[in-house]
Amino acid sequence: MWRGRWRTTGSALVRVVLVWAVSTLTMLALAGILPDFRLQSDDGDSITQIGLTAAWGAGAFGLLSAVVWPVLVRALLLVPALVLGLLVFFLNGSLLLMALSLIPAWRGEAAPETAVVVAAVMSAVASATSTALAVRDDEAYRRRLYRLADRRRRRLGASPGGGRGSRAAGAGEAAPGLVFLQLDGVGYEVLRGACLSGLMPTVADWLDRSHRITPWRTDWSSQTGASQLGILHGSNFDVPAFRWYEKDTGEVMVCNRPTSAAELQRRAVARTGDGGLLTLDGASRGNLFSGGADQLALVLSVSARRGRANRSRAGYFAYFSDPANAVRTAVSFVAEVVREIGQSLRARIRGDRPRVARGGLYPLIRAFATVVERDVVVAAVIGDMLAGRAAVYADLVAYDEVAHHSGPRGRDTDRVLARLDRSLALIARVAEHTPREYRIVLLSDHGQSPGETFLGRYGLTLKDLVRAGCGLPVSRRAGRTRSGAEARAAVLAALHRPVEEGEEARPGPGSDPVVLASGNLALISFPDVPGRASRERVERAHPALLATLANHPGVGFLLVDGVLLGPGGAVARLDVPGEAEELLSSFGPGAAQAVRRTDAFPHVADIMVNSAYDPDTGAVHAFEEQIGSHGGLGGEQGHPFLMWPTELSDPGEEPVGAEAVHGVLRRWLREADGPQVPLGLRPGRAGRPGPVEDPRPEAANSGILPSVEVPTPDESR
Repeated sequence: MWRGRWRTTGSALVRVVLVWAVSTLTMLALAGILPDFRLQSDDGDSITQIGLTAAWGAGAFGLLSAVVWPVLVRALLLVPALVLGLLVFFLNGSLLLMALSLIPAWRGEAAPETAVVVAAVMSAVASATSTALAVRDDEAYRRRLYRLADRRRRRLGASPGGGRGSRAAGAGEAAPGLVFLQLDGVGYEVLRGACLSGLMPTVADWLDRSHRITPWRTDWSSQTGASQLGILHGSNFDVPAFRWYEKDTGEVMVCNRPTSAAELQRRAVARTGDGGLLTLDGASRGNLFSGGADQLALVLSVSARRGRANRSRAGYFAYFSDPANAVRTAVSFVAEVVREIGQSLRARIRGDRPRVARGGLYPLIRAFATVVERDVVVAAVIGDMLAGRAAVYADLVAYDEVAHHSGPRGRDTDRVLARLDRSLALIARVAEHTPREYRIVLLSDHGQSPGETFLGRYGLTLKDLVRAGCGLPVSRRAGRTRSGAEARAAVLAALHRPVEEGEEARPGPGSDPVVLASGNLALISFPDVPGRASRERVERAHPALLATLANHPGVGFLLVDGVLLGPGGAVARLDVPGEAEELLSSFGPGAAQAVRRTDAFPHVADIMVNSAYDPDTGAVHAFEEQIGSHGGLGGEQGHPFLMWPTELSDPGEEPVGAEAVHGVLRRWLREADGPQVPLGLRPGRAGRPGPVEDPRPEAANSGILPSVEVPTPDESR
């Protein structure tokens, strides 16, 4: 035993010395390159003295980074997460200036702006060196992970033991855990194409060796709010779209608004009588809803709560407490902003069509989704796996955000898919060293359908068309409907700013129709009409409206009080067998079933409008500024995927609706040696599992990369 400990200690010391040496050489090189950075006194020093000065400075900087940085980040939790990410450079530069001030005889000196550059380069080099050494020493890495797992088991009162290989069959053995990774917006065909083209070698290898895949069909509302609510909480009843107007309250519900997300989760829990998919030792990371998990990070439905542990910044602490991680993410953030600006300029120069505006804050929003949120969520998942949690559900939104503005297929989205594949490979590598076996399930919540926007194709918004059909004045200048992508909501939550929709959050009094867009699905409500307006009442109040909409070339069909209206005067009643199937035949199998379900929702709009769909090209027309869209019927947006390891049972027929996917995931949680149980469960009387005292908040910090300081109980439990 002592021999093994000495070997471990010696290996660790060697790695520290090597990182210190590389950092010293880096500092020497930077001192020779940068004019405002010196490592010698005014009288000049020998080469040996300069080398010792660099070693002193590098050691002091490394020590301060290890000791002071976590305390500094913890103190700065009051700063919004996105701002903290941008402050990383300046904080690191300050630590370097402190380290230089500790060098004897004041031999080290640097201008403040130069200190920022030096600190960033040194942190990146030290991180790269440390990572390379850890990769080469897999045995040391494995021992470290097992040691952490044993430490957690001892703290929870379980018997100490090794990692996965030391678990013996018998009472109290933890069942394999499940990690559900949602690739937001990645459709079934897109994933298959990425595997065949070599963009996602990790996923392709899983499909060849260990996993199976099937598409599933979304509900009419093919968007994250409806799908994820159904997947995590088992019910997405009365979620007709991404945003809709509720006449009884006079408010607009928006799935990516924290207050709306919390209300939707409350309704789902009340309807099912169950807290959600993750109520037993679960973790929810980067999602709109909690799923009933105790361990929460970057969950929108709880981000509006008061209290330190409930704010969005809590999920960022563990990641940004490592200065190397912080610098690496900050550098990648800046690089992603530059990449987006370059890609947007190239698209303009080439004259790509269709195209939407990609200026303003969008480059920052894209970088947040593809870099910051991805890195933090992946780190949180890794921490959950090392802590041995029974079930983890995480959402990676990078592809969805880029596809909205660049299209579902192309070089921009190809790069995002390749980076997501590398993240999956990292998670799979960690799974080899976790204290319990993990089975990784990949899935998506919807796909994306391409197509020019309604405004770009026809020169007016749907709201303008509705007002014209009602005989109301129309603005001469066509307005733009803001995109409702999830990444924008995540950025605003990270900045502690409310996610509202301007005047549409609570429409003012009057008889003007409320027109709301959700991808290629739009909802029209008449606030002055109590309840749901009948077709006769709409035609009596606005004789030209329904014909104007139904015969427009950009509109596929309307739903008005149980009646479908199509182009050329086509009419189909939902309660007459076969009529709806015939009118909606071009939208694929199951379209009529999805529309019938939505028609029964209490808050379905007076008029539901689905855009036109071209089966030959797969194109739709989004009613908001997106050239890759989802939210309605038509094309790949309604065909996400579900991919599972072969140890789990086959889902059977293609699942229809998010609630059906919830049922499949629940079944998988019950499989594999019985129901999922917390890893720390120990035998009680008569060999039965007994209760475990959870020493919180320490239990939340049991992995290398814990995701929250204090666990946040979900109100739905």
